[in-house]
Amino acid sequence: MYEGKFPHKRYRITFQFLQEHIPSTSKILDLGVENPFTKVMKENGYTVENTKGKDLDIDTSTIKNSKADVVTAFEIFEHLLSPFTVLQNIKADKLVASVPLKLWFASAYRSKTDKRDRHYHEFEDWQFDWLLEKTG
Repeated sequence: MYEGKFPHKRYRITFQFLQEHIPSTSKILDLGVENPFTKVMKENGYTVENTKGKDLDIDTSTIKNSKADVVTAFEIFEHLLSPFTVLQNIKADKLVASVPLKLWFASAYRSKTDKRDRHYHEFEDWQFDWLLEKTG
């Protein structure tokens, strides 16, 4: 088990989940740009490719052409106008994803300084389950 320091508690929890369910020999396509968690995965033997900031609402070619065993999507689907299209194009047998759940006391996130950084979707658990089911 990886005993290194994690910059956030959620990284530790997410990594523990990966260790339990995804062999370290797996090739991973991580949706989004390289981030601190990408480093954690690589340091522990996972082969990780990112989508490098492509606008996945418009260009899903990296997803369509990927030979990854697993797709990871940590806190990205809420930023897409059409997560349905992205999910439909995933060919990997496994998807590990997380989304912030809609909270009754918080409105949707919208950056005051970056017009592109916002949540277009705030999922409730049943909505995200339905989206995953509908996209196969």
